[in-house]
Amino acid sequence: MTILPHLLLTTVGVQALGLEGRDIALAYGFGYGIDLVDHPIKLALYLRKNGRKNEKNYHWRTPLQEPVALCWIVPLSLYLGTAVPVLFFASHFLLDYLVGYEKRPWYPFSTYSTEGFLTRFSDGAKEIWTCAICGVAILAMGFHQVVALGLL
Repeated sequence: MTILPHLLLTTVGVQALGLEGRDIALAYGFGYGIDLVDHPIKLALYLRKNGRKNEKNYHWRTPLQEPVALCWIVPLSLYLGTAVPVLFFASHFLLDYLVGYEKRPWYPFSTYSTEGFLTRFSDGAKEIWTCAICGVAILAMGFHQVVALGLL
């Protein structure tokens, strides 16, 4: 998915869990920011291989975006004493696995690949629905907070 659903779902999670301080930074880092690290790495590899030539069906993902990354995220979470990195990374790759392009969940340890799930539905429709559901959830939680504060 594009960056917008990742940002919205992370915001929903932060609001729903009532996160504060460091946990907010961890949530956005692992739910949204992982792409800001992963994509420049893969872009450099792509440009070295292809230059500016377009390669159809190029595998854009690195192990930073695959479930295999939990091998370092779980120990990090244990060290930090919070489940936030694991939860928000899981939400990140859940969204990525909704989209119908090739993923390699155990790369670089295995070349097994999958197209994700809900492949009968278009990627555009899944993205629109994800954004709409997250948007409604954000508004509902925000309204609930306004009412709880007695501002309405």
